Order: sequence, then C-alpha cells, then structure tokens
Amino acid sequence: MLTSLTHRALRLACWRADRVFRAQRDDIERVQRHKLSQLLAQSAPQSGLLPGASWEDFRDSLPLTRYADWQTRIAAQREGRDALSRSPLVRYQPTSGSSEKLKLIPYTRSFLGELDAAIAPWVASLYRQHPGLAGGVHYWSVSWLPESQRQLLDGNFNDDSELLGGIKRLLAARSQAVPAGVAFAGRADDAMFATLACLIAQPELRLLSVWSPTFALQMLEAIARWGVELVEVLRTGHWGSRAASLVTMTAPHAPQRAAVLASALAAPAMEMGQRLWPRLALVSAWDTADAAPWAAQLRLAFPQAGFEGKGLWATEGVVTIPYEGLYPLAYHSHVYEFERIDTGEVLAPWELREGDEVSPVLSAGNGLLRYRLDDRLAVTGLWGKVPCFQFLGRRFGVDLVGEKMSPEAARQVLAETALAFDLEPVSLLAVDAAGHGRSRYVALFGRSSAQGGQAPDREAIAAAVERGLRRHFHYDLARDLHQLEPTAVVLVDDGWEAYQRIAVAGGMIAGNIKPEPVRRIPLTSLHAALPEATGFFLAGARASS
Repeated sequence: MLTSLTHRALRLACWRADRVFRAQRDDIERVQRHKLSQLLAQSAPQSGLLPGASWEDFRDSLPLTRYADWQTRIAAQREGRDALSRSPLVRYQPTSGSSEKLKLIPYTRSFLGELDAAIAPWVASLYRQHPGLAGGVHYWSVSWLPESQRQLLDGNFNDDSELLGGIKRLLAARSQAVPAGVAFAGRADDAMFATLACLIAQPELRLLSVWSPTFALQMLEAIARWGVELVEVLRTGHWGSRAASLVTMTAPHAPQRAAVLASALAAPAMEMGQRLWPRLALVSAWDTADAAPWAAQLRLAFPQAGFEGKGLWATEGVVTIPYEGLYPLAYHSHVYEFERIDTGEVLAPWELREGDEVSPVLSAGNGLLRYRLDDRLAVTGLWGKVPCFQFLGRRFGVDLVGEKMSPEAARQVLAETALAFDLEPVSLLAVDAAGHGRSRYVALFGRSSAQGGQAPDREAIAAAVERGLRRHFHYDLARDLHQLEPTAVVLVDDGWEAYQRIAVAGGMIAGNIKPEPVRRIPLTSLHAALPEATGFFLAGARASS
C-alpha cells in the first residue's frame, strides 16, 4: 500500500512540469530565448555578455567549446579561485575525456534544476505508457566508480535518482530496490553482487532502468556465476566473505526468494529474468547505434516486460528524453544549438528541419557555454515545433558499451606503447563481438625492422596498452564491470597492409581507406583479414587486468 501511495505522489510531483512541457511545444523559440536570458543573468561576468544580449549576439560573440577550453577554469574553481556560475556548486561529476583522462563536470543547483526539468516529463510519460510501474519497486542504475579512482572521486557517483529535484528525489528513493550506498562498495564485483542480491530479494520489481544494455546482460550472467553464493546470502541475511567490502550495506534476508533463485538457476538461462521477476513492467536501456544488437538480446531476456530506449543524456547535460514514443528535445532544460554535420553551420532548435544531421551544443547552468557534445543526431520530425531526434552515434571515436574511446586517447596510448617496445603504431581496433561473447579492443602494431629476429613480448605489450587505456574513466569502469574483455595485441610485419585488409573485409573500397587511430570492426572482419590472429584472439590472450 505504501509503495502505491509513493508512486501516486511521485506522479503528482511530476505533473506540473509535464503539463508545461506539453503545453509549450508550439512555443519553443520563446522558451529558449527566455532560457538564454536567465542563463546570461547568472553567468554574465565570465561570458562577457550583458544579461539582455540577444540569441544572435550570443551566437556571434562566443566560440564553440570543448572540455579542454574549460579545464583551467574548472581547476581554478575547485581551488576556490574562480566561479563559472553564480549558482551554488553541489558537486563535480566524473566522466571520460578525449585526450584528458578524466573530466570533472560542475553540477550546480541551477544545473540540477535543468536536469530535473527533463526527468519530470519523462517519468510522467513512463507512468502513462506503462501502468504496471505504479506498483512494486524500481531499479534506477547506480554506477559505481572505477576502483582506481575511488579515493580521488569519493562521493561523486552517478545515481539516476540524484538528478531529481527536492520532493521527487525523496519519493523516488522510497520505491528503489537498491540503496544508493552500493556505490561505496570496496570493489566493483562486490557492488555488482550486492546490487543483484537486493534485486533478487524483490519479487515485485517493476522497472529495470540501466544505460548500457550490456550492463543488464552482464547482470544476468553474474547471477548464474554467483548463484550459489547469492542463494546463501538471501537465505542467511549475511554477506559472508564480502562483508568487509559491503560494510555500509545491510544484506537482504529473504529465504523464500533464495528458494526462487535456486529454482531459476536450474532452468534454461534465457528464462532467468522471467522466473525471477514475472511482473517486471519495463526495461529501459540504450537501443540505438552501437547498442542496438545488445538491446535486441536484452528484449529477449525479459519477454514479460515492455522496452523503452533511452534519450540522449550525457554527464554534461540532457538533449532528448523518451516521451510517448518520440524523442523530443528537452527544451525546458538547457540552451541548445545544433551544428550541421555537413556544413558546420550553427542553427537554433527552431531552425531545424526533418532530415538534418546535426551535433548538439549546450549552454547550461553549470557555467559551461556553447559546449560541444560531439554526438551525431538525425532530426526525425517535429512534435509541435519541438524537434525530435534519433541518435546515430559518436561524431568521433568509438563507444561499444559506454567506454567513449576517443581518437586522441587511442593515439596517445598507441604512441606510448610503440615507443616503449620499438613498434610501429597502426590502430586500436574496437572488435564488436555482436552478441557472440564480449567485445574487446585489439591493438594493431607493425614490427620494427630494427627488431631483427627477436620475438617481442606480446603479453607485456598488451599489458602496457591495457594500463594506458585504463587511465580513461569510462574504459576503466567498463573493464571493472567485465563489459569488455582485456586488450589483446596483434603484431604484423606490414601494419598498413593488414589494416587495409581488415577495412576491405568490413566492406570498404581499398582506395577510400584512411588510417584511423581507433576503428570499430566486426569480429568477422578480423577473422577474415587476419586468420593468423584468429586463434590468438579466440584463445583469449589478454593483458593482465
């Protein structure tokens, strides 16, 4: 009864923002111009523009930026010497950089309000489209930090419910299946174990909301792997050998659910999700671009539930939300511009037309102005006058499972390793397993003529590449979560020739191939182009993790 009342109160708390979001969809230009005036009023000292500056003055006076343009000022702000915004600072949120190993994005009170303005209509739409969500408990993903960066980033973890404002956050917390404290587990494996124990203890799980579908699939694999141990924890209510790592969490005591899990473990693997949570109403995860094949697998794993793809949401801000079958711009959140992919022209959101391919530019209440997200979007139509989008992928780099590998990061790691081992760097290949096991990165190097007949230490090379890649936040986290296999290395006599063979095997025309520091390829292309490396790859040769 209490849970039903909580859901009713949460829907009511989201009602006003949802009503305004719907009512003003034909008035996007006025809303966005007003948002700009508000933004300049709180950031005018550092922007150099007066609060009353027009949209056109703003566009013509300030350059487009990326994190590198703000890094020095963010560092100064962390030391108390500067402020990007007049809005009070709440925390810094970590994410991956490009050439930077780590980006720390300021989250101010104003910025969190902008995120809440997107979440509220999204949540209202969820309840309308999936009435089964109004009972039971929900899981909104809590992403723990990479183990290597726990001390540096203590207290800065990604809890979806933390993005809600005020009363909505309190209400959402009352219906959560997994406490946010799981993020403070001593090890990533223990955080995953505790998450699973809490979820399995809940027979009335109604929502499973994650970002990468590979994460949810990994959860099901982990249930099978740790099944006996999970049964014991649920039966006794004690963490056992994991107690020291999970000191901030109470182990769930659910003997009846232990019996349900034991029965599910004896059934076919693809029935696991349905047997554990028969009343699951909705699974939410990325389902476009690189995530599409994994999302298809996730749908099959939970046939009893509906499925909804995510909107475009970055640590730096929100662009689109799922809303009644569409993905409209979250036009009540930040100030938005869009850079045309083909011409570089920068357009206001009300200037977009169906079929445009663009990259979003955000100006937000955290003080970051005209900030490029470097994602590729296609305008699929209009909801009123609000543009709707489809995510096409990253503009630069590769993102197999959310690791956000940039060309700059790949180039740097390849160059460092090549210098250390006297090799010729060629490319970092993101090998997409497309559902046949886990994906991984394969570093392609050419042997140096100076090496003569000396056999290079392949394991040491792979370990060096792996260490370099793990300096980057999201790759490090993906490895901690076992979403990617460790880096492998392929050494060839003629690196460029091997690279061309791989590209041709993937369907490219030989004359159109250009070298890229990081390149996504299907596993079949690697097999076809480099059969001598196939056994090595399939055997799982890897760097030490």
